[in-house]
Amino acid sequence: MDNALIQRLVYEGNMQLPKNQLVKLTWGNVSMIDRVKKVICIKPSGIPYKKLSPVDMVITDLDGNVYQDQLKPSSDLSTHVYLYKHFPKVNSIVHTHSLHAVVFAQAGKAIQPYGTTHADTFYGPIPCARNLTQQEVEQNYELNTGKVIVETYQSQNITPDAIPAINTKNHGPFIFGTSVKQAIEHTIVLEEVAEMALKTELLAQQNIPPIDQFLLDKHYYRKHGKNAYYGQ
Repeated sequence: MDNALIQRLVYEGNMQLPKNQLVKLTWGNVSMIDRVKKVICIKPSGIPYKKLSPVDMVITDLDGNVYQDQLKPSSDLSTHVYLYKHFPKVNSIVHTHSLHAVVFAQAGKAIQPYGTTHADTFYGPIPCARNLTQQEVEQNYELNTGKVIVETYQSQNITPDAIPAINTKNHGPFIFGTSVKQAIEHTIVLEEVAEMALKTELLAQQNIPPIDQFLLDKHYYRKHGKNAYYGQ
């Protein structure tokens, strides 16, 4: 895959965010990694979506070093680089400040699996990482954001394969996929189930049990794994 095609895929992924009302202004970004070619491509920093073109997408090496004569990359680049290094099956990452997902990020709460819409994509609660310390914020903030995400997955013994999204406390979600297309789909589903979970909690006004484990299993595994049967 040449750089022009990578830039086209990343551009198209980024354009899906405002199209699906997942970002406002310049909030959010999409990246992808080509592990064979050993490059990462990410949206440039602070440019309105309407002014972007494929050639504006920034190409870096696997350590986030920008190739010459390009725009400044997203400020979240260090987070993406760290996550790619620690999640070898992830080939695309999305970050947004979508409304309902961020509500849970600001509350510091996991998004619980209350129904089958959630279970179709996320095999359990979508976690929220811990607060960063003052030192972690003031020194290498974006890198430390990646570190606390990895820490959360490891401490909860979960993987981006089964739970392809996580919230960062007081900030917002990072979403994963094996391709740009899949990462965008996971981002759309995340915002939808976050809204559903919030309204479920508001309506019930009490502790709500999560979906039965057997129903969670049924819906997740009919789409994922060797015995999946959903789709053509």
